[in-house]
Amino acid sequence: MKQLVVLSGKGGTGKTVVTAAFAHLASRGADGTGAVAVDADVDASNLELLVGRRRLEEHEFMGGSLAEVQTDACTGCGICEDVCRFGAIHVAEDGWSYRVDPLACEGCATCFYQCPEEAIRLVPRLAGYWYRSQSYDAAPLFHARLRPAQENSGQLVTLIKEQARTTTLDGGYPFMIVDGPPGIACPAIAASTGADLALIVTEPTVAGLHDLERILGMTAHFRLRSVVCVNKNDLHPAGARDIEDRCRALGLDVLGGIPFDEAVARAMTEGAPVTELAPDSPASRGLVRLWQDVRGVLDDIDPR
Repeated sequence: MKQLVVLSGKGGTGKTVVTAAFAHLASRGADGTGAVAVDADVDASNLELLVGRRRLEEHEFMGGSLAEVQTDACTGCGICEDVCRFGAIHVAEDGWSYRVDPLACEGCATCFYQCPEEAIRLVPRLAGYWYRSQSYDAAPLFHARLRPAQENSGQLVTLIKEQARTTTLDGGYPFMIVDGPPGIACPAIAASTGADLALIVTEPTVAGLHDLERILGMTAHFRLRSVVCVNKNDLHPAGARDIEDRCRALGLDVLGGIPFDEAVARAMTEGAPVTELAPDSPASRGLVRLWQDVRGVLDDIDPR
């Protein structure tokens, strides 16, 4: 089993378009087994819109704790309000007991430990949901949705990746393809953990080069082998050459470029990978070549 993670230094580079195309192309492979897909961008999950065919399972994700005042035990001393540095505890409507604002509570447990009457308890907080869906050729897709203002996105990414890895191994799938979140924060690190190869998608702009170097710094720190793809490379050829020159200086392979193609936007509107909806389009041909190149690199990596 080989694990590929698709990353980008910022959002909007086409990372999910590439991942969706790879999931589709893997289902057309000679072995016919497809690939397990994972959407690790739990703050803005959208891979399901392109490759999810049917949702099979839904599970709650409990992340962190929430303080809760038990009014029958509260004596109204006000210590909890005094020690809460987030301003999450206020006098209740009865005028003497206290209540917790769930949107302001950070679950730090200070009030829990300071309450002399032990009238505060910590309850698990519903932070989001994770799902198992059916993708191409019944191959699984794992994805998740973090609720607004919730934390622990890295923990949620780790959870769905563990589910996906077990399914990949048990089902004999040759590939696990992870659509990572943009940037270099905790979710991106969690998405990259255990990967055999990172494909970094960038754009031929000054900002694209800057963000590429940021994410290359992360993958280099964790000793994750990386290759680069330039999306919309024909819009600014000089910018694409600057990225290729920088990658060569770093000893990195630029596997290929994807030309600008309006078929990509049409495919996203229709909710399908461009390789499925417009297989003869310039972008699809570029994605097919890119998938073949990525397969070649993965084949040279010793399996875990």
